[in-house]
Amino acid sequence: MAPSVKIIGILTALPGKAEELQALLLDTQAASRAEPGNLRWDIWRDQAGLDSFVLDELYASQDDVAAHFGTQHFKNYVVKAKDLAERTPLILNPVNVS
Repeated sequence: MAPSVKIIGILTALPGKAEELQALLLDTQAASRAEPGNLRWDIWRDQAGLDSFVLDELYASQDDVAAHFGTQHFKNYVVKAKDLAERTPLILNPVNVS
């Protein structure tokens, strides 16, 4: 069986854009969670700096990640997020996860 793939997205809202960024993330959540192979898609907001968000995503396989990147809701998110936040995506493979 292929290993699962974790995606962590670190987003820092541009000045005055935090609420608009949160709305975009919430709009993207349901469609992402409904994808085949999606095991987790959660949004976290930093308590200390309310302009920082973390996306916590888990997919069953690399193929599921590729399918996610091909969806219209992901493409829409990427286009809109460029005007709302600085983004750092991390695509991770498990080392010793149980």
